[in-house]
Amino acid sequence: MKSAVITFPGSNCDRDAVTALQKVGSKIQKIWHQETKLDDDLDLIIIPGGFSYGDYLRSGAMAAISPVMQEVKRLAARGVKVLGICNGFQIITEAGLLPGVLVRNKKMKFICREVHLRVENSDSSFTKKYKKHQIIRVPIAHMDGNYLADNEVLKKLEDGGNIAFRYVDVSGNVTDESNPNGSALSIAGIFNDQKNVLGMMPHPERAIDENTGSEDGLAMFESLLS
Repeated sequence: MKSAVITFPGSNCDRDAVTALQKVGSKIQKIWHQETKLDDDLDLIIIPGGFSYGDYLRSGAMAAISPVMQEVKRLAARGVKVLGICNGFQIITEAGLLPGVLVRNKKMKFICREVHLRVENSDSSFTKKYKKHQIIRVPIAHMDGNYLADNEVLKKLEDGGNIAFRYVDVSGNVTDESNPNGSALSIAGIFNDQKNVLGMMPHPERAIDENTGSEDGLAMFESLLS
C-alpha cells in the first residue's frame, strides 16, 4: 500500500498517522499542503488532525482551499481512499468531499478523553477487519466535533449505510450521555456514497497499541492494507 499523509500549518497528528501506517507496513509519502501534484498510484490519502490555520474562520475552512486539496478531490473521484481524522474530517467536509458540517461542541468546551464507538458498517475498505456493531474504544480531542446536517442528508446517510461509527456507551447503547459533542444521530464518522472517503472525529491512529490505552484503531489500518 502506498499512502500519503498531508500536513497543513497547525497539523499535529500527522506523525501519529505516519506511525500507524508504518506499523502495518505501508509505504508513506509526507506531503506539504502547498504541493500541487500527487502521485496517481496512491492507495490512501490521510488528512490528519490538529488545528489547521489555528481553526481561523471555521475549523478546516482555510485548509480546504489549500492547493493540495484539488489533487485530493481528483484522486478521490478516481476511487483513491481518503481518510480525514478530526481536523481532517472538518477539512474534507469544508472541501465538499462529505456532506454536513462540524460545529462547536454542544457544551462549548474542548473534549479530550476516550469514547466508545459502535461500528455501523463493516463492509468497507476502512472497516472490514471489524465486525458490524463491534464496540471499540478510541480517544477524541476536539472543540468542533458536533456533526450537523439537514434531515434529508441524515436520512440519506442512514439509508445508504454511510454512517461508519456512532458514539455509544460501553454496552453499545446510543444515549445522550454517550454522545460527547451533540452530533446528530450520535454520528462519529461517515462515508461518501462510494465508501472510499471516510471522515471521523475520533482518532484511530492514537489507538494502535495497548501501551498507550487501546489498540482498537489498528484494525482500520490493517483493513486498508488488506
